[in-house]
Amino acid sequence: MNLGEPSSLTVSKIRNGTVIDHIPAGKALLVLRILGITGREGLRTAVLMNVESKKLGRKDIIKIEGRELTSDEVNVIALVAPSATINIIRNYTVYKKLKVTIPQEIRGFIRCPNPTCITNRRREGLVTRFRVVKREPLTLQCVYCGTMITQEELEDLISM
Repeated sequence: MNLGEPSSLTVSKIRNGTVIDHIPAGKALLVLRILGITGREGLRTAVLMNVESKKLGRKDIIKIEGRELTSDEVNVIALVAPSATINIIRNYTVYKKLKVTIPQEIRGFIRCPNPTCITNRRREGLVTRFRVVKREPLTLQCVYCGTMITQEELEDLISM
């Protein structure tokens, strides 16, 4: 390998599936965790991290062959990667392009960190509900107990 020449890596197009672009640098592995992708599913998945980006400086990209995201998955990705765009690919072309948006209320998917919150009592069977208090920096509040969650805390509380 000649160290004086730039090298490039080509990632092939996918026939059907999802491309998640404009993920903030370093967040691709978190997005894979949210989607429950471990590598054992048999889905061909490409993960590019810290790729140059005019818009973000650096970004991550994920390509998943054979899987289209649900609206719930898109909403949760918006919480950790609000700049992401999602392209649904069918027959090698972009079928649908989505810009993620943080919903005003998030049901399920986030565990309340307050051990005394009613949502942490298994017998109650309540689904967690958080409302967006502030978008920049992201701050959420549990509808049931009022506990506030910041962007930094959020990553450890997501449960899909």
